Amino acid sequence: MGRRLLVATRKGLFTIERSGSGAGWEVVGVAFEGDNVPMTLADPRDGALYAALDHGHFGSKFHRSGDGGSTWEEVAVPVFPEQGPEDVETHPFTGQPQPWALDKVWALEPGGPEEAGVLWCGTIPGGLFRSGDGGRSWALVETLWRHPSRKAWFGGGADRPGIHSICLDPRDPGRLMLGVSCGGVWATDDGGASWDCRASGMFAAYMPPEHKDDPNIQDPHRVVRCRDEPDCLWAQHHNGIFRTTDGASSWHEVASDRVPSTFGFAVAVHPEDPDTAWFVPAQKDEKRIPVGGKVVVTRTRDGGRSFDVITAGLPQRNAYDLVYRHAMDVDDRGEVLAFGSTTGSLWVSEDSGDSWLAVSEHLPPVYCVRFSA
Repeated sequence: MGRRLLVATRKGLFTIERSGSGAGWEVVGVAFEGDNVPMTLADPRDGALYAALDHGHFGSKFHRSGDGGSTWEEVAVPVFPEQGPEDVETHPFTGQPQPWALDKVWALEPGGPEEAGVLWCGTIPGGLFRSGDGGRSWALVETLWRHPSRKAWFGGGADRPGIHSICLDPRDPGRLMLGVSCGGVWATDDGGASWDCRASGMFAAYMPPEHKDDPNIQDPHRVVRCRDEPDCLWAQHHNGIFRTTDGASSWHEVASDRVPSTFGFAVAVHPEDPDTAWFVPAQKDEKRIPVGGKVVVTRTRDGGRSFDVITAGLPQRNAYDLVYRHAMDVDDRGEVLAFGSTTGSLWVSEDSGDSWLAVSEHLPPVYCVRFSA
């Protein structure tokens, strides 16, 4: 049962634990107080903690802790190669120059169980970086960065495209699946030597009809993979919920008429049961608030054929909590879930989402929630 959470926020990285004395969940520590922390990771292989900071004018920084967060060391931040005259890029729609420079660390995942020190990092703009030494150095995956189709990627909510989801195949750490906004789902089966776009079946309602089925312009807000059934992945897309059961060879839409809204960012999949997934819907693109001012979690237990709309413990009036794509997580048994919102609320469920407990309503805006051993 997950008992410890890392909560990355606009004003620090909070550690929240469930007390064994019955006191419930409580904040037990904060690191980088006052600083913008868009991403964090608790590495299950060695217990190391990572935090990416965004200092705005001073740029991104990266920190690692080897003692559970008591102390932190600054490590390397991903750096793009120098952009030569032959590398000039422009935005596919606006024609504006696109510099090769890090805007934000947007995804962070560990390598395989036998790959000590390996980390994967997705960024805005859409670069994928690999570290083999626990973040002390990074190398851009040039095969993806220099793929001709990458130049067609474009930003959704952000001005520039980015990689926000990195899904390793537990059967083979050389097989990765990436979620890109806006660029679809990209996969490698050979450790990054080659890549192909696997978003067939998704559609983009925001594009002209002749382009809506183009896999390379899809906006999957978040992609997650079932640990025990890795060929099953779920995507909370800009205009729908999509699922694949064949390793992303094909996707199909589910639930368009069974949920309060098909728009949202957060999704979590049960680690053992590929048919069970949770979502936190929002009203729509132009109205990024809960539908009707009511925070709900939707859950399917049958692969999307039906959905529960769960309200127990969640505010049902005058609530304006938006849940970002990394702000929901499920523990490794599928029993405990947590999510945080833009208005600083944090909820935990210990019964697989049947009911929710408000841990805090006064945190800074929450960007990322992750269970930690």
